[in-house]
Amino acid sequence: MPNSASKSDFLIPSTELSVADVMRLCDGQLLDENRAGEPVAGLSSVDDPRPGTLVYVQRENKRDSKRLADVAAVLCSKEIAEGLPEGPAKIIVSAPQAAFARIGRHLYPDNIGPARVTAFEGIRPEFPDARVSSLAILEEGVVIEPGAVVGDHAGIGRNTVIGANAVVANRCQIGRDCHIGASAVIQYALIGNGVLVHGGVQIGQDGFGFVPGPTGLEKVPQLGRVIIQDRVEIGANSTIDRGALGDTVIGEGTKIDNLVQIAHNVQIGRNCAIAGHVGLSGSVKLGDGCMLGGRVGIADHVTVGSGVQIAAASGVMHDIPDGEKWAGVPAMPAKDFFRQVAKLRKLSQADKKPK
Repeated sequence: MPNSASKSDFLIPSTELSVADVMRLCDGQLLDENRAGEPVAGLSSVDDPRPGTLVYVQRENKRDSKRLADVAAVLCSKEIAEGLPEGPAKIIVSAPQAAFARIGRHLYPDNIGPARVTAFEGIRPEFPDARVSSLAILEEGVVIEPGAVVGDHAGIGRNTVIGANAVVANRCQIGRDCHIGASAVIQYALIGNGVLVHGGVQIGQDGFGFVPGPTGLEKVPQLGRVIIQDRVEIGANSTIDRGALGDTVIGEGTKIDNLVQIAHNVQIGRNCAIAGHVGLSGSVKLGDGCMLGGRVGIADHVTVGSGVQIAAASGVMHDIPDGEKWAGVPAMPAKDFFRQVAKLRKLSQADKKPK
């Protein structure tokens, strides 16, 4: 296969920046104002710094004094700046990683969320395989990419992109400035503004509802919806089932990683972070600001309070109060879990001692 595409072929800066521009964008302080007019060619990492670029440094490392000599500028704290080489400009900020991310969003706005397949707006006659119902309502600036389907009475807000081969089913409503990735399927759903749905996501499918019957398991009709509030991001190939009678709700600002399963009637609060391979069973409730590590599983009807952190691969079977940290299978308060681990380690080591 060809291997000629460079990083610059995919990542094209939207503008040119100087050191002074970076300082203003991240509300930083430049230690040497004589460096303000110098150009910044792009971004790179502290582990692989490229000449003329911007990097950020979170913690002091003696190796940085040599390898950062040729970069254009460094975002860092004042304490760390004192140990860096003279070459780069030093921009003092309170949160270097957050400042670096802000510059990245400014330089590469088109690289946030799913990739666009085409650059045109609207529905082009040269792509007749896009199917948009005459009963759908599309605001100005909506992009419908090749192969996409938009059903009857669906509504799509201004500047939203519907990716290639995506499906927006009948009566679904999608807000403004959203991006629905390629091959995503959305049904029985109301979606707010600024939502990013990556490729392959399935929203509004049947919940897993069955009851025993004379011939085996019989399906329970799933009559609810999925409601996704503003600024939610849903990673590739994740699934969100619609409610059985009530709604499945994802709170504003919540970020969901790839390959996450969210069952029917789940209620997720605002600004939660849910890592890959998490599974939330039916009617789970998460408060605001929860953080779930990879492969966390939560049993049905469990309530997790606000600000809770759950360690990766934990199995949660009981309600968790606000603000606690839990770990383990079955999950328990993290202090208890690590105390048990320490005791088991001591027991196993005692068994190895000669008698």
